[in-house]
Amino acid sequence: MFRRDATGSPIWIKKTLIFFIGVFTYPILKWLNNTRFAGQEHIPEGRLQNVLFVSNHQTYFADVMVMYIAIVGRNHGCIGGVKSPAFIFHPSSNIYFIAAQETMRSGFIPHLLEMGGSVSIERTWRQAGEDVKKQVKLSEISQIGKALADGWVVTFPQGTTTPFVPGRRGTAHLIKKYRPTVIPVVVDGMNQAFDRKSVKIKKTGVEISVRFKEPLRINYDDSPDTILAQIMDAIEQSDSYRPKYANE
Repeated sequence: MFRRDATGSPIWIKKTLIFFIGVFTYPILKWLNNTRFAGQEHIPEGRLQNVLFVSNHQTYFADVMVMYIAIVGRNHGCIGGVKSPAFIFHPSSNIYFIAAQETMRSGFIPHLLEMGGSVSIERTWRQAGEDVKKQVKLSEISQIGKALADGWVVTFPQGTTTPFVPGRRGTAHLIKKYRPTVIPVVVDGMNQAFDRKSVKIKKTGVEISVRFKEPLRINYDDSPDTILAQIMDAIEQSDSYRPKYANE
């Protein structure tokens, strides 16, 4: 009853929020859209620590929902798509996602989602729609480290839903410091089905896909730029992938 997760959120509150988010999300992904998962065999089984999922970003909140279902579903029969609702009744409390503090505190719903597993950080490059330059807070890096020590963390290296934007070097520094297992994820169709800044439904009958790739073979002694380039290529956001999406 009084246990807290790595971010300080009471676990019973976190599990309750995940339950209600699951109840809301499950029918949308299962019956209103065609949601497919691939590569779930690359997700570690059991309760492991120091796993970092790196992904492209299409919506502020819905991406996290579908990825949570795909990750937790690995152990609950949701293989290949949204099938068993068991994850709703047996939510995992050791999955976290990195999000901008400004976004997560922009309203009541985002604040609730923050308690559901967000490791909120201040953007060092943009604030209130303006470009800024700030120093990274060591306390925020430490908080992410605590989340990795407790379980799995999802991050979006680009920090924006705009495709093909360069990734942020902070993700590479994080990988060099904590040396996690890094699993690339490619999400597609979420920006068609959901509003970009909320969980409102834009359209139904959308082909939604979440593809997990093999863990990256990273040389942790490489430069941050080299590691970041490896990540961006793995999540299909490097320049080499622009022609592919431009022709679709």
